Amino acid sequence: MTNSHHSPTTRPTVAVASLGGTISMTPSDAAGGVVPTLDATQLARAVPGLSDVATIRTASLRQLPSASLGYDDLMAALTWAEQQIDDGASGVVLTQGTDTLEETAFLLDLFWKSPAPLIVTGAMRAPQAAGADGPANLLAAVRTACHPDSAGRGVLVVMNDTVHYARWVSKRDALAVQAFESLDGGVAARLVEGRPTYFHGRTTRAQPLPRPVRAWPKVALVTAVLGDDGELAEMAVKGGYEALVIAAQGAGHVSFGFAERIGSLASQVPVVIASRAGSGSTASQTYGYVGSEIDLARRGAHLSGWLSALKSRLLVSALLASGTVAADIADALANWSKLTRQ
Repeated sequence: MTNSHHSPTTRPTVAVASLGGTISMTPSDAAGGVVPTLDATQLARAVPGLSDVATIRTASLRQLPSASLGYDDLMAALTWAEQQIDDGASGVVLTQGTDTLEETAFLLDLFWKSPAPLIVTGAMRAPQAAGADGPANLLAAVRTACHPDSAGRGVLVVMNDTVHYARWVSKRDALAVQAFESLDGGVAARLVEGRPTYFHGRTTRAQPLPRPVRAWPKVALVTAVLGDDGELAEMAVKGGYEALVIAAQGAGHVSFGFAERIGSLASQVPVVIASRAGSGSTASQTYGYVGSEIDLARRGAHLSGWLSALKSRLLVSALLASGTVAADIADALANWSKLTRQ
């Protein structure tokens, strides 16, 4: 469904598409809880003052809880967003569920080439809840999408009057309204009196990836835990997974037994070592014992640097899908994990 809220031509045009999620959910007696039902036009109409900010074009692309969004859904949303910019929109807003928002925003960021802002937002509370945050988040997202300072920053996440770079944002709380944080890179901006105030100037973005040319690969994300010898990682490769991301302990460490397996697995598929901690970079030249970052790199594994395990998996998946050879993965990890992207 497509609709426009008409306003004077001096106002910028922002395209808003819905993918589902809590922001669109209403109660269902049959389901026993809320389920996605509202489309993008209904969401936009529920926001006081939205048509005063911009001319809104709406489309409903999916009606899914975000855990059930797939690669093809996101590529379709990306294609739609690119078309909106080609058709004259100043920016694009996608609404979706928050469960996978940190992943979907980063996946879109890997491919987004336009200097125009692509904003992803959602809600932690359903529309009928007291203090529902969806309307405020959508209004803030549209305000951010049509603000000139938002251009050239890639994909941004707007939640709770805070703007995050897709590269850094993570969901840090299961249910709280203040669920999203950017611990290492810091938040991009805060909205004050309806305007995003950016804390830093634009930096050079990593080169966007070419669009996928093959089916999306299976890339396993395995968390290293106490008493773990890496058997699950080995089983993943035997099961047909084309690459491994290990959410390792500390700054990129695994057990002796796990390290031995990584040596073997890295000769078969790309293996990336990230940290399972919520923030911080993998080390590269501190620890030298068996299972340390130095040891794992010697065995052929790639270190993710500042890139989280979740986002490392998406980067490797996108690289393989777009025809990148395994040897280029190290360079891509270095480019996308840089703090300043310069």
